Order: sequence, then C-alpha cells, then structure tokens
Amino acid sequence: MSEQKNILLVEDELLLSNILKSRLEKEGFKVFQARDGEMALKFLRETKPDIILLDIILPKISGFEILEELQKNPELQSAPVAIISNLGQESDIQKGRSLGAINYFVKAQVTI
Repeated sequence: MSEQKNILLVEDELLLSNILKSRLEKEGFKVFQARDGEMALKFLRETKPDIILLDIILPKISGFEILEELQKNPELQSAPVAIISNLGQESDIQKGRSLGAINYFVKAQVTI
C-alpha cells in the first residue's frame, strides 16, 4: 500500500477550507490547514508537505509573498504549489506561475 500524501491547504475562508479538507481526506490525503500566511510559513519551517494548495488573498502574508519566500529560502522549496484563488486576471495567473506555482485554479463565482 502506498504512503499517505500530506497536503498543506492555505485558505482563510473557513467553509471552503473545510469542504476541500473533507474531500481530500476522502481521497486518502492527510490535510493540514493554515488560515493565514504566517501560519503557512511556520508550518513549512517545521513540516514538509507533498503539495501545497495556496490561496493568494490571505491575512497577514499574501500567497504571492509566500511564493516569494519559498523561492528565496531553499529549505522551504520541497513541495509543488497549486494556487486556488479568486484572482483570475491573466496578470495574476502569470505572476503565480512566474513565482513557481505548478497550476493556478480560479475559484468559481456563484451568483444567486
């Protein structure tokens, strides 16, 4: 049997974070949650996840700033990063990719 993969989910929207965590755990992943950029960097200094799912608009330290820190600090560069964000402009997507993100997913906007 394969080893369980660890995901760091960096998302400040509690409901969305819990939904994603639940779905990922059902798929067999172990999910760690960080609600802001400071928590994410603290976690990354102590633990090495297999992948990081990163929002851009976060309290304290933005997702872009986290990506910049990952590039500057080799000991934090172990995991691929996929962005999940409300920022969907081409310039945001290009910035995320230029900072090392392997993929960029735009959160769906639902109007009722």
